[in-house]
Amino acid sequence: MSLLAPRSHLLNDLNVEAYRRSVTEGVERVAASLTGATSPFTGVTPAALAPVVDAVDLDRPLGDTTAALDELTDVYLRDAVYFHHPRYLAHLNCPVVIPAVLGEAVLSAVNSSLDTWDQSAGGTLIERRLIDWTTGRIGLGEGADGVFTSGGSQSNLQAMLLAREEAKAAHPTQLRVFTSDVSHFSVRKSATLLGLGPDAVVTIPTDRERRMRIEVLAAELRRCEAEGLVPMAVVGTAGTTDFGSIDPLPEIAELCAQHNTWMHVDAAYGCGLLVSPTRRALLNGIEHADSVTVDYHKSFFQPVSSSALLVRDGATLRHATYHADYLNPRRAAEERIPNQVDKSLQTTRRFDALKLWMTLRVMGADGIGQLFDEVCDLAGEGWKLLVADPRFDVVVEPSLSTLVFRYLPGRPTDPAQIDRANLYARKALFASGDAVVAGTKVDGRHYLKFTLLNPETKASDIAAVLDLIAGHAEQYLGESLVHAS
Repeated sequence: MSLLAPRSHLLNDLNVEAYRRSVTEGVERVAASLTGATSPFTGVTPAALAPVVDAVDLDRPLGDTTAALDELTDVYLRDAVYFHHPRYLAHLNCPVVIPAVLGEAVLSAVNSSLDTWDQSAGGTLIERRLIDWTTGRIGLGEGADGVFTSGGSQSNLQAMLLAREEAKAAHPTQLRVFTSDVSHFSVRKSATLLGLGPDAVVTIPTDRERRMRIEVLAAELRRCEAEGLVPMAVVGTAGTTDFGSIDPLPEIAELCAQHNTWMHVDAAYGCGLLVSPTRRALLNGIEHADSVTVDYHKSFFQPVSSSALLVRDGATLRHATYHADYLNPRRAAEERIPNQVDKSLQTTRRFDALKLWMTLRVMGADGIGQLFDEVCDLAGEGWKLLVADPRFDVVVEPSLSTLVFRYLPGRPTDPAQIDRANLYARKALFASGDAVVAGTKVDGRHYLKFTLLNPETKASDIAAVLDLIAGHAEQYLGESLVHAS
């Protein structure tokens, strides 16, 4: 088999026909996989799939796009977990909108790097315009700014960096960060990466609705100052990963103002409310934040990755600014050249903003918000199903699109056994490929979780998956009784 000359694979004006053919063939394969996916997963195990991937000899190229796509079907496409399927109900993974996929194809082909103007030009201005649009939706004011990031964890890390640099402390060990006991783990990770020490994060308990208890936060802030410590930041969450709960943002803002403390809002999940035609009021108070994390690749239906950090005072982004003579010398800033690397933790960075730009230009903000409203409405229907079903215990009525629940047998059963039955049900469901659900712990007990981000999912899908879960759990408990006797 003869291989084409390496130059024939370069994307340039000489090879546009090969580009068109290859990408079209790839699109056709994905389209076939999407239409052929009768379930969200095949149930393949690591033990079964790993040998298939390991058998590929990466030092012997196939030399042919069709052959490579045939192989890709075996190692990836056939067994991929498909988020577009209505019975994928697990994590914060969304089906993506077509205009964003088009943007992904364009940005990958042009391959702009958003670090400096002389590598991106129009891309720089598009990203800046989208940052302004988002800060406007939040209500951060005229001095606001921000930058696109790889995801919520990076956005939270940069927010904590800015808060640390803005805080007045003689030593980092004096700094404290306050966040709820159901906030994202990246807050604690960020504190560690920033060298704040293991005691830096103060966990605030939540109420029955899984929202930060404001009276405890107030007491902890007073205690912090009484002990000579510095309250560096309060992290409020607008859409917790497990419950979709939204902390009392106006009250948090008031306490942060009283204690001169940086207010960060992790709205990685709940940012879809910014474009919701009916639920925007749930984010009231976010306009007082000093920084906000948004993940467009969750509730804006964008492909990974598409996230941003927004700040009230754009001048605070200077804490991430380092100058290199070969890239962004100080004279460039003096000449007002818009180099986005001056704001970012990253250097080379994808033009992820293009996906959101294309989405807004094709379907509009209201269109995105309508899709997010649909999944929030669906969660309300799912909650009613769970409340009415004696087989299940549901933790909290959803604010967004997450349901946390667990199977309960109809007879007295040891709580540890119930935990194992729910774990078994989740694993058995995944192994079958019929549906994919997530799991978590609530007050030390194992629970299951639906994260609803697909407007094509229906209440009937939820009901069917609940029946499957109950069946697997009952099977486990029945077998356990047989083995015990």
